[in-house]
Amino acid sequence: MYAIKVELKLNNKEQTLMRKHSGYARFVYNYGLALTQGLHSAGVKGSITKQINEIKKVFTNYTKKQPENQWMNELSSKVYQRAFMDLGQAYQRWAKGLSGKPVLKSKKNGDSFTVYDSNGKVLILFGKKIKIPTLGTFRLKEANPCSYCTQTFTISRQADKWYVSFAVDADRIPPTYHPQEAVGIDLGVKCFCTLSDGFQIEAPKPYKRAKTKLAKAQWRNRNKQSGNRRQGIKQSNRAKKFYNSIAKKHARIANQRQDFLHKTTTDISCKFYRIRIEDLNVSGMLANRKLSSAISDLGFYEFRRQLIYKSEFFGTKVELVDRWYPSSKLCSICGNKHDNLKLSDRVYQCQDRSCLAHTITMDRDLNAAYNLLNAPLDFVRLAQPEVTLVDKK
Repeated sequence: MYAIKVELKLNNKEQTLMRKHSGYARFVYNYGLALTQGLHSAGVKGSITKQINEIKKVFTNYTKKQPENQWMNELSSKVYQRAFMDLGQAYQRWAKGLSGKPVLKSKKNGDSFTVYDSNGKVLILFGKKIKIPTLGTFRLKEANPCSYCTQTFTISRQADKWYVSFAVDADRIPPTYHPQEAVGIDLGVKCFCTLSDGFQIEAPKPYKRAKTKLAKAQWRNRNKQSGNRRQGIKQSNRAKKFYNSIAKKHARIANQRQDFLHKTTTDISCKFYRIRIEDLNVSGMLANRKLSSAISDLGFYEFRRQLIYKSEFFGTKVELVDRWYPSSKLCSICGNKHDNLKLSDRVYQCQDRSCLAHTITMDRDLNAAYNLLNAPLDFVRLAQPEVTLVDKK
């Protein structure tokens, strides 16, 4: 099973419809969350699933029928049903330690909602149109290359663009042949990644290029009336246009980073069978105020996540080398450890005079990539498709 995400081509009326449904889903989610928290504070015992089911009955038989909530009858009923299901799944993930405790949703978090067909799976025909259950038929920016069969649709917004994603109940057949057997990959700030075969990949660093223009735009619009709900001050129309333009710029930055990471991880997965990377402590690296901006702009964790989940598609084996393994300080030829190696030293020279690497200099990242490839099995573990909160600590 894999997911497909395509962009919708909506007019103003269709965009308003999507915003209404996303606000409906957000309202129901917060409604259920507030009641479950109230029941917990009151000391009511019982499973979360039973509590949410009872809250759903109250919402259907009482809350929806109130005069002030008649607007709900104009929208799809699948939206609020799915919102309660999402709330239950959020509590289940929190109980298993896969995520944090559920919190109230806000408009600042973006617009998204999910609908499904209760009669079973539906057929999505190839072409530039898609029929979403209980919502209608909408146009697509790009045509579907083939027909798909699915049941659940998730609509989301990024900046001013709307997307629909759905899961396809099918398996991708992984390739049976990779040109090369194994590779060690060393990630860095100066050079994004260095492969053990000597190939280096430079990252585009989209935020570094755009942050000057972002800073100027924010400074020029510093006096815009952004609004204050508590004081009863409405947001000006120019402020709305400004924030929309800023959202577009940030969406473009994120898309450039995702495009680079997807292309890089796909090329590596198609070329190598066994991939070894270092288990970097990204959250600890972000604590360095001098390097935090550059590290977050590169997307180290996203690079690792994409390699892991693409291993099922391309038939690769991703292994993580322990973060305490001194890959940068060891000599890849003789194994001698260089204890006085600094972060500013970009070349590696072995301190053992009898070693061949003592007379020649080697790139620091290339030496680390060799060591990651040949790391002892005691420091290597198989990468898991999902990292829990316990593993992050």
